[in-house]
Amino acid sequence: MRDSHDRRAFIRVLGGSVVAAVLPPLAGCSSDYPADAVAAWRGPDASDELRRWALAYAILAPNSHNRQPWIADLREPGTIVLRVDRERLLPETDPWFRQIVVSQGTFLESLAIALRQSGVEPEIALFPEGEFAPRSLDDRPVARVTWRPATGRSGPDPLFAQLLRRHTAKVDYDTARPVSDATLAALRSVVTDPAVRYGATVEPAQRDALRAVCLESARVEIGTPRTMMESVRLIRLGPDEIARHRDGISVNTWMPRLAAAVGAFDRSAAPAEGSAGHKQALSRFEGHSRTAMGFVWLSTRVDATSGPRSREVRAGRAYMRLQLKASELGLQVHPMSQALQEFAEMKPHYDGLHQRLLGKAADVDTLQMFCRIGYAGPQQHTPRRGVAAIVRA
Repeated sequence: MRDSHDRRAFIRVLGGSVVAAVLPPLAGCSSDYPADAVAAWRGPDASDELRRWALAYAILAPNSHNRQPWIADLREPGTIVLRVDRERLLPETDPWFRQIVVSQGTFLESLAIALRQSGVEPEIALFPEGEFAPRSLDDRPVARVTWRPATGRSGPDPLFAQLLRRHTAKVDYDTARPVSDATLAALRSVVTDPAVRYGATVEPAQRDALRAVCLESARVEIGTPRTMMESVRLIRLGPDEIARHRDGISVNTWMPRLAAAVGAFDRSAAPAEGSAGHKQALSRFEGHSRTAMGFVWLSTRVDATSGPRSREVRAGRAYMRLQLKASELGLQVHPMSQALQEFAEMKPHYDGLHQRLLGKAADVDTLQMFCRIGYAGPQQHTPRRGVAAIVRA
């Protein structure tokens, strides 16, 4: 009902003659993403060389803002060297590059699962030339991946079946479907790395408090022009942009496309507080927050046994397994990353969430992932670039 009212109001604002000029080409438009943009989700050809075959699964890993910040160096035979693509960072919302490094972990875990499916056992050496510093990045590799024949104790991972099925539903969840304690326990079962700690809740009072944290931290990101603009610049609007970029934030519904067609979709500045754009962005976060049916989080303890970047990668690997298990269970897991962003204006929420969930400061225990959970209908897969876009050979 509200959507219908908003559409009528939008059309009145534009004026009938303008709408008449642009509606015919849009009238039959589909909100489906272009086939080429989601072709990667069909999986690789069986005849592909092993490394490229496995990489075709790894590129489907969840990653921050769908930046796909990966370079796979194949110049050494029988080896995959993973590096951060430093052209695909998020300097405003992720100024210390923590989320980008976590995204290296999701990639590595997907790669490892695919390699096991092919009958080999991967061996992953993290930061073989040393870690880069906690608040910087350089060209040193994140990991060097080799493999050996699988033994009787190793073999295919049952989560492989979910690699082509997994998706992150960025929609409101079904508030009539609670998440059970048994489901939380099933998610916990796949977080097996002792360096990564799993937490979860579906308890109503705690859930409601965390819903409020999600919304209030979203207000900060939306209300801070430079951080909001980082997302605005990554919007891929309409099938042509989506097919050309295959990354970022894909928008293919008819209302924004109509606005763009008449010059009313402004990407040159962050929407002012109180404007229609600001209200629309906030409304989306309100829906996501109030329909969260529970929350899960992953954290790592600061200690002398591993560096901070290694812990971030390991958290990303654990998150990949958690998402795949959720897919197996028919559950959705959606990162609510705003409160974990390390830009200055977010610090009160960043510190507050650490105290609420861990009872410790971030320099003792670090929250790496914080996600809402719940149930939603099937959604489109997110566009992906092909393997060729990340390979250096």
